Amino acid sequence: MSAPVIRYSATTHVGRVRKVNEDAILATPETRLWAVADGMGGHAAGDVASRIVIDQLAMLPEGLGPTDRMQAVRRALRLAHEQIRQEAASQNVDTMGATIVTLILADDHFVAFWAGDSRLYRFRDGEVELLTTDHSAVAELVLAGEITWDEAELHPLSNMVTRAVGVGDVLDLDKIRGRALHGDRFLLCSDGLSKYASFDTLRRLVPRAPIETVTDTLLTLALEGGASDNVSIIVVDIL
Repeated sequence: MSAPVIRYSATTHVGRVRKVNEDAILATPETRLWAVADGMGGHAAGDVASRIVIDQLAMLPEGLGPTDRMQAVRRALRLAHEQIRQEAASQNVDTMGATIVTLILADDHFVAFWAGDSRLYRFRDGEVELLTTDHSAVAELVLAGEITWDEAELHPLSNMVTRAVGVGDVLDLDKIRGRALHGDRFLLCSDGLSKYASFDTLRRLVPRAPIETVTDTLLTLALEGGASDNVSIIVVDIL
């Protein structure tokens, strides 16, 4: 089976409030890998942490088979975890870390790893599906049925993540895999977008926007909403 044609658009922006962009993104169609890392706000050197994560992922060689590529991504994230911990120790800071969400495409399948509250959505047949589950304090309330994901973005604890690369002794990643069909559109983003983009808004804006302008459309949404955090967006189309 021939590999599907992939088109993508990616952007990252400091937002309207922060002075430093602590997000970092990766788009490498040659290795069929896309990623968004969000340095943990309020902690020292979040921009260093997110850059370490992306730099490790960027070193993946081309030509790996699907299984080897998946294992290489997991290994790169573990190396980043240890490197961030070492950096935090050298700077004598208690916590340094970054959330991560990745998308790996192989033929007609996808695999995603994530830790934290950066998200992966899939758009299919006009509907939007959140493929990841936030590792955050408010996510537990959502999973318990007490609030919705949209309501979670407005919760006072919405920025409290419970997992991140570089935090804790062992990196705890979640993984999801499934079919990637012709016509699917994937969205990876930091919480700088998701806090301004409800499911209804995403369902309305994302499927109809051309790949050339979709990330700009979503970035404008966040900026007009106030963009109190850094904003990172990657959209990947399977043709």
